Amino acid sequence: MRRYLAFDIEIAAELPDGLDDWRAARPLGITCAATLTSDSDDLRRWYGKDSAGRPADRMSRTEAAELARYLSAMAAEGYTILTWNGLGFDLDILAEESGLFEECKRLAFGPRHVDLMFHVFCKLGYPIGLDKAAQGMRLPGKPQGMNGALAPRLWARGERQKVLDYVAQDVRTTLAIARAAERQRELRWITRRGRVGRMPLPRGWLSVPEALALPEPDTSWMSRPWPRSKFTAWGR
Repeated sequence: MRRYLAFDIEIAAELPDGLDDWRAARPLGITCAATLTSDSDDLRRWYGKDSAGRPADRMSRTEAAELARYLSAMAAEGYTILTWNGLGFDLDILAEESGLFEECKRLAFGPRHVDLMFHVFCKLGYPIGLDKAAQGMRLPGKPQGMNGALAPRLWARGERQKVLDYVAQDVRTTLAIARAAERQRELRWITRRGRVGRMPLPRGWLSVPEALALPEPDTSWMSRPWPRSKFTAWGR
């Protein structure tokens, strides 16, 4: 099995309800992030610091660049960066916030990046949620009552440890799903109808370039299918 480095960020901006495209609200800023290695369980929480060393409102460009360089260094050491929608969200935002566009682009689109959600999307034609996958795999998921949309609001009102714990749990969940599905050669999730969805993984998880090489699935039954460019346009 690969040596994984799971990665996730939380944004600073609170997105308006009903916003179709989060890019219209950028720059979003980064409040915090987490990374977790699969071989040594090295969990790191990343955040900006004020003059007293306390979590700042958001990460500075220098602090975001430090995170981006850490990801690149770990990939160079042989780790596979593991994300849930990291191609279309986390690494796109990190590129903007760090100013290291080319470095983040190489990470996002390179063979050392496995985006679990993007693999599912390329295979099935639609995405699934991290928590629904955790439920399907019978693994701990998001804390009750907590989600990514709530995180910026909690951070802004000073509940920063709660958000740091949340982002740490997201990387634990991402890594747990990846490992369990690889062992069982199948990803399972809970559908909107409450049933169990299944996607075989005969070759394990595909890297972003391998997922992009999959044939386009039949989405003729969908009224408004998403194109792959929804996730890839920023780096192409």
